Amino acid sequence: MERNAMKALIKWKEKDRRKPLLITGCRQCGKTWLMTEFGKRYFEKTIIFNFEKEPALSEMFKYNMDPNRILRELGMYSDGSQIDTDRTLIIFDEIQQCPEAITSLKYFEESGRNLYLLCAGSLLGVELKRGKVSFPVGKDEQLKMYPLDFYEFTEALGGGKYLRLLEEYDLFREIPSYISEPMLGYLKLYYIIGGMPEAVNTYIETEDLTEVDRVLDRIIYDTRNDFAHHAEPKDIMKITWIWDSIPKQLAKENNKFVFSQVKEGTRARDLEDALQWLVDAGLVYRLEKVSSPMIPLSAFSDAAYFKIYMHDVGILRRIAGVSQHTVYTEPSGYEAFKGAFTENYCMTELISQGISPYYWRSDNTAEVDFIFEDQISRIIPLEVKSAENTKAKSFAQYCTRYNPPIGFKTARKNVGDNQKEATHEISIPLYLLWKLPAYLTSSLT
Repeated sequence: MERNAMKALIKWKEKDRRKPLLITGCRQCGKTWLMTEFGKRYFEKTIIFNFEKEPALSEMFKYNMDPNRILRELGMYSDGSQIDTDRTLIIFDEIQQCPEAITSLKYFEESGRNLYLLCAGSLLGVELKRGKVSFPVGKDEQLKMYPLDFYEFTEALGGGKYLRLLEEYDLFREIPSYISEPMLGYLKLYYIIGGMPEAVNTYIETEDLTEVDRVLDRIIYDTRNDFAHHAEPKDIMKITWIWDSIPKQLAKENNKFVFSQVKEGTRARDLEDALQWLVDAGLVYRLEKVSSPMIPLSAFSDAAYFKIYMHDVGILRRIAGVSQHTVYTEPSGYEAFKGAFTENYCMTELISQGISPYYWRSDNTAEVDFIFEDQISRIIPLEVKSAENTKAKSFAQYCTRYNPPIGFKTARKNVGDNQKEATHEISIPLYLLWKLPAYLTSSLT
């Protein structure tokens, strides 16, 4: 499977002056695979040093921070020879297990050796907040990874020909059924499988969704084990409560996250640290409310009023107990959770594009699912519908009140372009959210 992050690694490799690159992201999102595959494709040799599997490696970094000595000893440790740094990709995996190795990145950068040095670690965000590791500020580059987004998923499952056609299509051309119907099929599969690489690869190899569910269940089991092994003892049970409550909270009509609904008798101050642990681990995304959409949105958000979404729709489906059959057939009674499920999909798509979204709510009478700033500081609203209907009173109210330069509605409905007063309202299919940057760029001309 192809990962969009590979392009970032290629660009990093081609730099005349590069810093060590640190890859972060939730567990099992493909960090190690990406680094290894990058080495296979673009280097004569790749050497992987895994600080979790080989704890003795840490001793090399505790004597001093001399880059020449460290490289010499690493070469002797790996195969007894000197590392050819001009042709070799060096990988420090599970680097959080050796804080001294993280500190050494500063000295590798300052040495001027221009190494091809990649690093990755699990739960680095958590370890950083706990003060167990610290990054040398300005001495490394960072790349954030996520589960496969919908574009990557479709490509991996053989839908590349449809993606190529859509890349070439005029942005406002109606999409013919020979493209739209397969893409809607891939979207339903994505809702079922999600973007965790092992789950996707299992489906590619077996085409058996029951096997996919087994993989997802094991990932969820491993995630729960992470709570016990990496969280503070006082927070382990609270993290589990919050994790289990997310599907229930999303299913509410007003799916604001309410601490008292996590566990009867609990208060916000009792659970805030546990929720932050999940955020730092990359397992949940927090969407804060903005009542007055002003720049920067971060300065006008209400940190006390927010929604919580899962990092992966496949994981969300399994935790919620939604069957594959339900996603395919959409029986009566599924409408409420289907809407929340679709919002969660949109949230993960926006995050994977580097967008930091918020949502707008006013006087408890109107709400727009997402608003965000684009690269030229325009505030853009995005309304989400889980079916074909794109009527949205709250979206219309927002546009009337704030007159945004452009606004989006996304649903199953085909492409539509409508001019209403001064606002350019664009309707795009849910399976086309990956083209959002192209629509934003087109609105400038």
